[in-house]
Amino acid sequence: MFNNISYKLLIKSFATALVLLLIFACQPTKESNNKTIQLFNGTDLAGWHVDVPAMDTSDIQSPFVVREGMLVSLGEPRGHLITDSVFENYRLEVEYRFAGEPGNCGVLVHVSKSRALYSMFPKSVEVQMMHENAGDFWVIVEDITVPDMEARRGPKEEWGITEGKARRIVNLTDGSENPLGEWNTMIIECAGNEIKVWVNGDLVNRGTNCTASKGQLALQAEGSEVEFRKLELTLLD
Repeated sequence: MFNNISYKLLIKSFATALVLLLIFACQPTKESNNKTIQLFNGTDLAGWHVDVPAMDTSDIQSPFVVREGMLVSLGEPRGHLITDSVFENYRLEVEYRFAGEPGNCGVLVHVSKSRALYSMFPKSVEVQMMHENAGDFWVIVEDITVPDMEARRGPKEEWGITEGKARRIVNLTDGSENPLGEWNTMIIECAGNEIKVWVNGDLVNRGTNCTASKGQLALQAEGSEVEFRKLELTLLD
């Protein structure tokens, strides 16, 4: 039989264990922090939709296909592949290459209103992937601020976010891209109103005071064939 001291110690231990259990039960699980999402499953374009103006009136092939386990932008007809979901506060890792001729493409973040510019580009901030210009910002009916703004965007009176305005903000580095045909890794981190971009480990751009902080993501078909083998998004705490 338990004596009074043993009984009290048992009750105290049980109460302590119960309190600890309740504390741990209220903590967020590890899976809820830094959740990683594979945006491309290697098989089909589930989770994405195509917005290509030329397909409105013509029965033509989509410029976005899956080939040999890669997502491929064929470049023509021009338009966008847009996520169905909206994202906020994340790190996006993209592995891509121009397998043939060098050319143009981009990753768009904070995508909202479709066809807001030149009846094709959605309202967003573009992170440029054009060969030898990877990491430039192009503002598309949104805006962002960077250091040395006039040196990197041109005369202030020419700035704007719509047709005919100075919308390009040049990146910080040269030579961050790998040779044509090799794979590049681009990381885009969107946290609040800040966007940071790395290409192959180099910090190539950073902007603040972005006029949007969330939205869909989009890939471009803009005249050149581009292969993507990784599109991985990690939600930030």
